[in-house]
Amino acid sequence: MNDRPAPDSPEAWLQRARSDLALARTVVDSGEVLREDVCFHAQQCAEKALKALLIRLEIPYQRTHALEMLLDLVKAAGVKIPQDVDLSFSLTQYAVETRYPGDWEPITEEETRSAIEMAVTVLRWVEGQLGG
Repeated sequence: MNDRPAPDSPEAWLQRARSDLALARTVVDSGEVLREDVCFHAQQCAEKALKALLIRLEIPYQRTHALEMLLDLVKAAGVKIPQDVDLSFSLTQYAVETRYPGDWEPITEEETRSAIEMAVTVLRWVEGQLGG
């Protein structure tokens, strides 16, 4: 028996968002996982949560990792977004750029913990919007 929700449902996207958050939280202090990868999962949590909301609102969106684009769609639908959720656009930097070896400043422990907190904020807000 498959207990997963339908793939095109908000519930399926929330399930994936929660999974990404759990991964980030589980490995943040492992010492074996790069901070960039932890931040990637934080970004993915926020992205998938926002997509769940857009699905519920029946707002089409393009395939994107850019949280600012998703947030703009939610705003255009007349949904008031709290400032701490609106600031989550900064997680977008962890979606692509830092996923591969590159020349950027190392991500600090503080930035990593902030990314996780931001993901939690977005997820909890979306859950509230969806009634659970």
